[in-house]
Amino acid sequence: MSNPIYVRLQATAQRLIAKYGQAGAVKRETPPDPIYGGEPVVTTYPATLVPMAYEARYVDGTVIRTGDMQIYISAVGLAIEPTVGDVVAANGAEYAIVAGDPNKYDGVTNVVFIVQGRIAA
Repeated sequence: MSNPIYVRLQATAQRLIAKYGQAGAVKRETPPDPIYGGEPVVTTYPATLVPMAYEARYVDGTVIRTGDMQIYISAVGLAIEPTVGDVVAANGAEYAIVAGDPNKYDGVTNVVFIVQGRIAA
């Protein structure tokens, strides 16, 4: 059962992301069947998100590189939980997720997804 405080936090995060964010998408590639083969299938999930550049003091060149973006993705209405390997379309570019923090404090309610995106090659 969801804790009411986290449901309220989720609603607040949704409201702020909707106000200051933009429409984007999370793309997930499903590999082909290991027995029958085929082509990988890319599924696009629409999302509301806020991409922000990391402050210079956090860029260390190894974990966080120049050009990496911190992307806040609203959990409301998103059918998946963004993970490493997914690609986020924002600001007219595609960012591969290299790290993520689901912010699921009670283990049930996703308040907001915060991911580190790196320009997809």
